[in-house]
Amino acid sequence: MAISRAAAAVALILVGGAGGWWLHGLQGDQGPAVAGLAERGLAGRSLADYLGATAKTVAPGVVIGLHDDVSETLEVAQRCLEEGYARIKLKIEPGRDVSIVEAIRRHVGDSVMLQVDANGAYTLGDLEHLSGLDDFGLALIEQPLAADDLEAHASLARSLRTPVCLDESITSLRVAREAIELRACSIINVKPGRIGGYLEAKRMHDLCIAENIPVLCGGMFESGVGRAANLALAAMEGFSLPPDLSASSRYFLEDVTEPFELIDGEIEVPTGPGIGVVPGQDQLSNLGAVVTEIRPSSSAS
Repeated sequence: MAISRAAAAVALILVGGAGGWWLHGLQGDQGPAVAGLAERGLAGRSLADYLGATAKTVAPGVVIGLHDDVSETLEVAQRCLEEGYARIKLKIEPGRDVSIVEAIRRHVGDSVMLQVDANGAYTLGDLEHLSGLDDFGLALIEQPLAADDLEAHASLARSLRTPVCLDESITSLRVAREAIELRACSIINVKPGRIGGYLEAKRMHDLCIAENIPVLCGGMFESGVGRAANLALAAMEGFSLPPDLSASSRYFLEDVTEPFELIDGEIEVPTGPGIGVVPGQDQLSNLGAVVTEIRPSSSAS
């Protein structure tokens, strides 16, 4: 089996179903992301419906990590395009950035949505160098500077033509509001596991719509249970940018749920009760999961 504990670690994942909820407890940090939903009574409803999602499918993007050779990055990018992904996001760092982006843009052409993600690898001292990315028609540069420095991001955003997206910086609704007020970004990457759950993610979505800030749904190498919930979130109207939710086969030879497949460039949003998928009990047992059934009390309405 190709699933590691780390890759499949999504604690307290809400599966849902008529008459009760199923919470599958694995080690991980996703517990707060779904625990708040159980007490809201999702039984019989899909998470997508509960959140007010409207899309039936989403057209995801793909993230390409750092490679030692530009030719390797080009090969991966070409394969992803052939598989049907709507957007390519390149990881960058000092020394592996402008030249790689230039090569990828030349290879894929101007019609492909291209983004870069620095994961906080730069400082304001790199401003002149980063401005070289403005020549490649990028949809955004994600988290260029340190996560705790919104003021620096605001300064950078004023200097670049490329839109700045914040990811690691956004740890709560309060921080998102502050970032918007400072104009530290013009796009926000919403990760439920980081900000406290899907209810909080919905509030952040609503804030961003009110402030005319596009949002995208980020991923954290979730297995099928977390990916199902993220698809429900990404189907909300404010998530206008392709999410980081690639097909299951990109990370797993065998997932804990039925795999999510990319068909004609899109992945179907689950519509069943709860997150709409049920993990296989054998797979969960192999991963050391503890399965607990939680049902409403007899006094619950």
